[in-house]
Amino acid sequence: MCGIHLIWGKGANKTVINKLLSQSKHRGPDQDAAISPWPGMWVGVNRLKILHPGPDADQPFWSADGNSMLVWNGEIYNYKSLRNLLEKMGIEFITDCDTEVLINWIKVFGVKGLEKLEGMFALIYLDLKDNSILVARDPNGEKPLYYSQNQDRLIISSEASGIANFIKAPLDENQTEHYYFFRSPLPGKTFYKGVKEWKAGRYSHIFQHSTFRWDNIPILKYKVQNLGKEEFKERLNEAVRTQFHADVPVGIMLSGGMDSSLLYSTWYNQTGTSIPAYTIQVEKKYRKKYADGDAAIELVKKIPAQHHLIEMDQKVFWENWEDYLNSIDFPIGDSAGFLTWMIGKEAKKKVKVLISGAGADELWGGYNRHSAYDFYLQNQRLLLMGKTFLQALPLSRSVRKFFNSIDSNPVKTFLNFSALQPVSDDLASDYERVFNPNLSSYKKALDFDRQVYLVQDVLKIHDQALMAHSIEGRSPYLSGSMISFWREIADESVLKKKLWIKDLLIDSGLEQIAQREKFGFGLPLQEWLSEKGEFSSRVFNKVKAFEKSHGEFFPLEMRILAKNPESGVKFQFLALYNIFLLAEWVELKKL
Repeated sequence: MCGIHLIWGKGANKTVINKLLSQSKHRGPDQDAAISPWPGMWVGVNRLKILHPGPDADQPFWSADGNSMLVWNGEIYNYKSLRNLLEKMGIEFITDCDTEVLINWIKVFGVKGLEKLEGMFALIYLDLKDNSILVARDPNGEKPLYYSQNQDRLIISSEASGIANFIKAPLDENQTEHYYFFRSPLPGKTFYKGVKEWKAGRYSHIFQHSTFRWDNIPILKYKVQNLGKEEFKERLNEAVRTQFHADVPVGIMLSGGMDSSLLYSTWYNQTGTSIPAYTIQVEKKYRKKYADGDAAIELVKKIPAQHHLIEMDQKVFWENWEDYLNSIDFPIGDSAGFLTWMIGKEAKKKVKVLISGAGADELWGGYNRHSAYDFYLQNQRLLLMGKTFLQALPLSRSVRKFFNSIDSNPVKTFLNFSALQPVSDDLASDYERVFNPNLSSYKKALDFDRQVYLVQDVLKIHDQALMAHSIEGRSPYLSGSMISFWREIADESVLKKKLWIKDLLIDSGLEQIAQREKFGFGLPLQEWLSEKGEFSSRVFNKVKAFEKSHGEFFPLEMRILAKNPESGVKFQFLALYNIFLLAEWVELKKL
């Protein structure tokens, strides 16, 4: 895990690359370097040493003939099999790390070799023979990459804020609407004008004085023996064996829910070895609803772990809030970001890698919106007929949102379910192109969450919050083998309510975990905002001030709420926190 940077063209010099390195030192505090491979270009890297921590694996990493160079961020999980093939071709190795395998793999197979990489990565490979660079980001978007380009200059970096500081980028006010409804900027955008996100699964082979062209990395395909639970179990076992491996201490974020519990029980059953496990524990009066801590305590009674409970209340929140704000690249509207950051703060005392259950909900139908959408698809005609009558009834927050979200267009309906509240047709059109027309309606929705919510929210939170503490996050449910397997499944019944994950937990004697009601990972925001204390006072005041300073750029719904935030405590507490987070960040950055 590292931070990588490149500046090519006007303004490229050692001072600039060193500033980028300095601003992202948290991404790789173990080693950093800057080099100019040819006039007009500077490349830099911050290295976090996970595999082969010795200096002979430091970056930039040069090929044996000195004709190519690599800086990259991530892990290649199948590097041993790739290495075996390269050795059969006569290539000799001096390290045991995936970096040396990766540079030789690209040198031999070029861009075609990218499709065989199993792992998470953002990479910059330079060929000094033809002065070209290959830039690529993994298909799942686990590792971040951003860029800014004009006719005179190209800048690439693991963090958007470093680029923004260099080009003096102002706030992109157009992203407030996407953020308000979908918690993040539009895919491909950031909160900085002129700074774009390198899309997941994209690569570009750029030659000096040529155009900047994109292409997609072909999806890694594995042979599928069968499409049953046993195949799922074997692929999960392999992902756990591979991703729990490192040359530094590894821990797990253990929520006490199905996904992380299955990962940890799988690891323990394979090895009989306990590792550090980290769980948020809210104050006692909220634990019936926010039960992660108590659930994880019960789990580790059955499966031993080096368990750490991280206490969370308003005092802890305010003591850490400013440091959290200073650490994030740009805000994601999800209080799970702060909690993940708090886990990272504690975990860094013992580990350099943290495992999470990210991807399980998106792939295997674990969110409430997936169940709601399935119900809608099965009863679309009746629901549309009765929508007006049902909306007039006194309804709970979740049921009210369900009926307000129903549309004759299934894609628009799922977008409404995904957003914090129903969206306009214009806003929906920005996202509709993401849906894969070759999939069934239900699987199309899961695939949308895989491409958008997972990448723009869950994985971005993991990267920002954990890398702030120099910790690498890994997600075994997103292994290439698992994704390939998931793509082959046509039977929608096994893609609902995480059926196989639940079955494997029951098979392991963890019925209580399997039967635990789904509840999102986040702060007790509704409760805190309902109390007349520092939290509600500070949030309401900041949101009102933000509306006065930036409200002209808000969508109408956001502006109405920001003018009267007290009115949103019962039904719009998530949106209130998100506006507050954005307001605090904008003020901090002076945007």
